[in-house]
Amino acid sequence: MKDINQNQTPLFTALKEYSKSGIVPFDVPGHKQGRGIKEFTEYVGTTIMELDVNSVKCLDNICNPIGVIKEAEDLAAQAFGADHSFFLVNGTTSGVQTMIMSACKPGDKIIIPRNAHKSAISGIILSGAIPIYIQPEINENLGIAMGVTVERVKKTIKAHPDAKAIFLINPTYYGATSNIKEIVEIAHQHSMAVLVDEAHGAHMGFHKEFPPSAMELGADMSAVSLHKTGGSLTQSSLLLLKKGIIDPFTVKTNLNLTQTTSASYLLMSSLDVARKQLATKGEEILTKVLKLVRDAREEINKIDGLYAFGKELVGTPGVYGFDETKLGVNVRKLGLTGFEVYDILRDHYKIQVELADYYNIMAIVSLGDTERSLQALVAALKDIAVKFRKDVEIKMITNVLKNPAVIVSPRDAYYSSKRVVKLDDAVGEISGEAIMAYPPGIPVVAPGERITKEMIEYIKLLKEEETLLQGTEDPYIEYIKVLGLNTNGFGK
Repeated sequence: MKDINQNQTPLFTALKEYSKSGIVPFDVPGHKQGRGIKEFTEYVGTTIMELDVNSVKCLDNICNPIGVIKEAEDLAAQAFGADHSFFLVNGTTSGVQTMIMSACKPGDKIIIPRNAHKSAISGIILSGAIPIYIQPEINENLGIAMGVTVERVKKTIKAHPDAKAIFLINPTYYGATSNIKEIVEIAHQHSMAVLVDEAHGAHMGFHKEFPPSAMELGADMSAVSLHKTGGSLTQSSLLLLKKGIIDPFTVKTNLNLTQTTSASYLLMSSLDVARKQLATKGEEILTKVLKLVRDAREEINKIDGLYAFGKELVGTPGVYGFDETKLGVNVRKLGLTGFEVYDILRDHYKIQVELADYYNIMAIVSLGDTERSLQALVAALKDIAVKFRKDVEIKMITNVLKNPAVIVSPRDAYYSSKRVVKLDDAVGEISGEAIMAYPPGIPVVAPGERITKEMIEYIKLLKEEETLLQGTEDPYIEYIKVLGLNTNGFGK
């Protein structure tokens, strides 16, 4: 791709020009520049509403971009080291689904770590692929899953040489990266595509002190949540493609199966500007971000009972590299669960961290953070360690992180006849639904898997902690659908 000026914002510029043109709209959206929903417009401002337009000719169309959207996508492809990029307005979920659908047909095998996001499971259901789960490494001290090792990949490929693709995470929710370069080389030797969920790694290719991005390492496709760590609006992401195994027209066709035809120009133009900022100022901004998070990690590690883990994990199983902006803090020596600390931070200190599990909390530090915001977090953790500490230590439970037994493909399980049973009575059954805490959206159990006692105990533990659970038709997770004839309904 020829060099192009990364200071340009073709889509955002065209959108601003259109909004200033004095056009009289007789198309959708029906609020007509905000006049039709005055209460909302008065709060968010008229500029936002004037920029919320439909796919008019001069603004191009996301389903078949040939104008300013195409120009903006080409700029993004160059900035991220790809040959093609596709704007996403259904979040990275639609990108993950499209990657799997573009690499796998019904019945094809895909090698995938079990700590993948629920979007990967839905992509497997949509494509009809057969998941071959590869066990991620487990850090027993922290109680979290890390990356996958080259050795496990080799072993899995040897057992399943007919697999069509390998799916990887770069980085994991807590910041661990695998040796993607070597895995790509091995996969390509076996004509397997490498698909990478890079939802939390949009920033990594723009500063040399981060692990490299999937495109830099030779992956075939990656889905990048620019809204998570790159500055664009929530729900806006990128799908990136390298020439080779996967055809770009196949990708476009599959993307158009699941993505809206009424793409938000607010979302797309924010991608345009966020890409410009990363491409032109990313190194400068991320240098400051790294200093902030390093200083905060150092201060947190001085607090008795807390462990803010970081790059010292590199070289341990499943950690080839580490993204330092993932500020994970193990809190169990305070006698508190991560869920408790998550709630205390929000309710007592007005601090919202990204997620919690039973043992840890995790704060994402990104482009918009300041010294003041990090100081507030550190001060709150110091206070919690004194005021809320308990004289116990949270017991470690890691069995639930092991790969479950897949009895039926997720697609077959999704479409099979099902019956409803009480969660307590589901041990040994084959699940017809997924159950996950969100965030991070990694299923405790997925469709087609054998439900174990450990799974149920962990789900009940999550419920006791008032974790946000989802996936089942029953909103209270008292019941679960399992495979078999439908004989009962909820509450019967």
